[in-house]
Amino acid sequence: MSCCFLFAFILAVMMRWYYSVGKSCLLLQFTDKRFQPVHDLTIGVEFGARMITIDGKQIKLQIWDTAGQESFRSITRSYYRGAAGALLVYDITRRDTFNHLTTWLEDARQHSNSNMVIMLIGNKSDLESRREVKKEEGEAFAREHGLIFMETSAKTASNVEEAFINTAKEIYEKIQEGVFDINNEANGIKIGPQHAATNSTMGGSQGGQQAGGGCC
Repeated sequence: MSCCFLFAFILAVMMRWYYSVGKSCLLLQFTDKRFQPVHDLTIGVEFGARMITIDGKQIKLQIWDTAGQESFRSITRSYYRGAAGALLVYDITRRDTFNHLTTWLEDARQHSNSNMVIMLIGNKSDLESRREVKKEEGEAFAREHGLIFMETSAKTASNVEEAFINTAKEIYEKIQEGVFDINNEANGIKIGPQHAATNSTMGGSQGGQQAGGGCC
């Protein structure tokens, strides 16, 4: 089997935004395929993980769900530095969560790697009758700030899968382009044991050339 199908990354992605916008529900829907209508507020940081496949390679997403309350802001800032991507989530039924986007985006970019992939998510798209933020507004904000944008519903699972996987794909493309240094785990990227095992069994300079050719 080609090393291209053994090459594994662990990508660290963090979720950040205002409290009660549905971050934890999005994470639960993505990792466990279920919706929990009543969910305690995140205290500090919660963790989730899931394996996905991109370009024939097994990718492990490690996802940090960080608290949205202002009192935890200093704690969660430290997680930006170890993440390759971030999902910033607002609630389409609450204008105040959208109005704070600029502040939180500045915070994310100030404390993160300059190459971090940021996905903007407008959650609760199933509550169309209660919408306060138009989809076009989210799209315009994303265009202005160079973000990926998507509306989701943790309840119906609409676009939840796509939001996480598209973020991972953007990170993966940056890895392929050499934007991320995969040997620096501070970027939120870790080479999995499968790839290391492949390299070690090949051995020698010829094996090194084979591993490097066509893998990344």
